Amino acid sequence: MNHSANRTLLEEAFAALEKGDGKPFFELLANDVLWTISGTIAWSGTYRGKAQVQSQLLKPLFAQFAERYTAKAARFVTEKDVVVVEFEGGAKTKTGRVYENRYCWICTFNKGLITELTEYTDTHHVVETLDDPAS
Repeated sequence: MNHSANRTLLEEAFAALEKGDGKPFFELLANDVLWTISGTIAWSGTYRGKAQVQSQLLKPLFAQFAERYTAKAARFVTEKDVVVVEFEGGAKTKTGRVYENRYCWICTFNKGLITELTEYTDTHHVVETLDDPAS
């Protein structure tokens, strides 16, 4: 798959995320994806495999939101099999807090699927706004 096709896939997934539809993005994850969140907070670490991403990251995250999470991309940068996306995303939580964060994701593609995702975000805001995933 050519490199611009990977970018197009991610752009299309973010167009759906902007409307609160995360399914196209989730479908881009390889079954053996490695998703690493930088930092030292409870959410930080490497989630191994699509099933673990779903059960230990996305499910506890989205359970805290009172509305659909949306995200709007600001920039995409492509180099070989890597697409970097800078974006803002958020939702109102069930506790009434507003979770709005900025992210930089480095996504490595193989055959049209994301095999590695490294996430950089404001972890202080995560701690201030969200409960730990095991709570």
